[in-house]
Parts: sequence; structure tokens; C-alpha cells
Amino acid sequence: MIVVWLKFFHVASIALWSAGLIALPFLYRERPGLRDGELYRLHSFTRAFYIRFVSPSAFVAIGTGTALILLQETYANWFSAKLLAVAAMTGIHIFSGLAILRIFERTGRFHTERFFVMLPATTAVVTAILVLVLGKPELQWPEPLTQLLAPGALREIASSLTDGWIS
Repeated sequence: MIVVWLKFFHVASIALWSAGLIALPFLYRERPGLRDGELYRLHSFTRAFYIRFVSPSAFVAIGTGTALILLQETYANWFSAKLLAVAAMTGIHIFSGLAILRIFERTGRFHTERFFVMLPATTAVVTAILVLVLGKPELQWPEPLTQLLAPGALREIASSLTDGWIS
């Protein structure tokens, strides 16, 4: 029963995290032309949204996902691809946090071109995760990646790098 609850919280938190990351560029787009009180209110709301909503959703999504990995021992190629997409989503999350710091400086700006890059990139990553999880496609990795992504490969790599000090 614990796996069912973990999956529920994982799916819910991924949905909230995705929605938050998709909403952030729309908030950034409101920045041009704002001064003083209006700028402060938008900055305060955007920062609170990121810190109190988007980041906790990401934390719960990654935490429950890690727990599910440990409980279910999923070692399929589609799952490795999903982890790569989640890593990309994490990068977008970090970039969004840095963007909040820059955009809301007194001289900060948000160019419209960035909106048309951030929104499709975020949507593409979220869509890729959905396609991989729901479709579970049969993927074939090139041979070097197959060896690198095999269960236990990290232990072998670490052992060879540490001359057996860590086993």
C-alpha cells in the first residue's frame, strides 16, 4: 500500500511542479515597465510562488521518486531517459530561480525572446516525461551508454577509481 501512496504523491507533486515551472515565464513577462510598489508586489509574489509552491513540489517529486526507485527497482531504458528528462526539469527549475533574482533587480529586464524559449523548453521537457512514463517505449541505447546505465555500473566505476577503497 505504501507504493500506491508514494505514486499518488509523486504524480501529484510532478503535476504541481510542472504547472509552476510553466506559470513562471508568464509572471516574468509582467516585469517590463513596473516600478516601485508594483515591481515590489510582483517580485514578492513571484518569489513566494517559487519558494512556497514550486520548490516544495520539486522536493516532494524527487523524494517520492527516489523512494519509488528503491522500492520498485526499475531498470528499463525508458526509465533512464525519464531520469534524464527530470534532470533537465531540475535545470529549468534552477534557471528559473536565478532568473527571479536577475529580473527583479531595479535595472533587471525580461526579454520577450526568453519567454518564447523558456515556455516551449519547459513544455517539451514535461511532455517528454509524460510520453516516457505513460508510453514506456522500448528504447535502445548505444553500447557505451548501455554499459554505463547497467545496474551496478556505478559501483564498478567507483571501485576502479578508488582502487577498491570503496566497495
